[in-house]
Amino acid sequence: MKNIKTALITLGSVFALSACLGSDSDEPIDFVDPEPPSLSASVRIVHASPDAPNVNVLSSGNSISGLSDLAYETATGLASIRTGQFDFEVEALLPAGASAVVLEIPATLEDGKEYNVLAVGDTANIAALLVVNDEAAVAMDTVRAQVVHAAPAAPTVDVYVTAADANIADEQPLATLSFNEFTGQVEVPAGTYRIRVTAAGTTTVVFDSGSLDLAGGSDLFIAATQNVGAGDAPINLLVADRTSSFVIADVNTTAKVRAIHGIADAPAVDVFADVEGDNDILLFDGAPFKGVTPYINVAAGDYLLDVKADADNSIVAIDDAAVSLVAGVRYTALANNTLAMADLDLIVDDGRRLATAAQVRIFHASQATGAVDIYVSSDGEIANIEPAFSGVAYSTDMLAETGYVQLAAGDYVVTVTPTGTKTAAIETGVLSLEVGKIYTAIAVDGDMEGDGPQLIVADDF
Repeated sequence: MKNIKTALITLGSVFALSACLGSDSDEPIDFVDPEPPSLSASVRIVHASPDAPNVNVLSSGNSISGLSDLAYETATGLASIRTGQFDFEVEALLPAGASAVVLEIPATLEDGKEYNVLAVGDTANIAALLVVNDEAAVAMDTVRAQVVHAAPAAPTVDVYVTAADANIADEQPLATLSFNEFTGQVEVPAGTYRIRVTAAGTTTVVFDSGSLDLAGGSDLFIAATQNVGAGDAPINLLVADRTSSFVIADVNTTAKVRAIHGIADAPAVDVFADVEGDNDILLFDGAPFKGVTPYINVAAGDYLLDVKADADNSIVAIDDAAVSLVAGVRYTALANNTLAMADLDLIVDDGRRLATAAQVRIFHASQATGAVDIYVSSDGEIANIEPAFSGVAYSTDMLAETGYVQLAAGDYVVTVTPTGTKTAAIETGVLSLEVGKIYTAIAVDGDMEGDGPQLIVADDF
């Protein structure tokens, strides 16, 4: 997607390494020696707070190389750090380039130890969970794994690790864990396994990994995290090895898709999915211009989408638009341009709500409107301010958008003008934005030819 280059409010995802809160230098401190010293410990940081923004990890106010801008459901690799006393801090990245230390973690790092530091709980109750292990090599024909319950909304659970085809009724759980509890490190032969999670004392599965091929020599730290994406499973599994991390969703997790009709001269439309030549799957029926459908569950996979006139399906506005849907991801299929040159853009949506900010996203989908400037103000007075985004043009490649911009709670007015002018083409009026909410606005053509652009609003507007 073609992102707008200038920034309205500095986003958490583009923070540079920060050396604030008492740092005497603008350079990040590197605690990792090119050749690790004889006395060293390993440290991994895990972001498991479901409504917290991205974070930096600091030591005594100084940023640490490789431990910045950490997103939810990600873990750092194991960093080799000199032994000794450290005062670690977790710094939340807030709107307008602000930050705040939300956790302070004094730690004495000992030689030959592995320290897993998890930020857990929702933002109102965020805490640090420390899991310490002795460092030891893993044999090449075995797998070592450790599991921690880091999903604050999930109850006490039983964790089963079995052969892929095992009947869970015939198995015993590996462990029973409440929030913040964890297993020891368990070593098993390399091979194919299946991880299932049930409510404690039952065999009703709430998470099923499906078959997992675990390679010999793997050293895995597995956190059950709260699922904030698509799918009905309450948790995901965040799996960290020594260098990186990835998320395993429930094997039955679908994608979620909604449609937005942004073609002013097109009638109400139906949207069909064509799978292996079967063109009978009706996803959306009778979506009107400016209509925003609810999300529906769609199996992950590759599809060809057709958009047809609702009143007469022989009139095809968009034919065989190829899309690939990934399990656990939310999407918007946005029809735009004109009926004669209709486009379909598949947009990835972020459904995770932040306790620290409202998130706002704006699209330019008005083909009849030239390049625009976008202003954000408290009162709509733009005569003496610079645009937050400038020269934003409609694109038939991928729609230009602001991306998710984090804003503090408050009242705002968004004004859209032709580039280089102060003449409002669109003015929203006062928008009262709340933290924990997501707001999407899409500029489209007017109802009639010659009309000025207008907004389609979605999500929490």
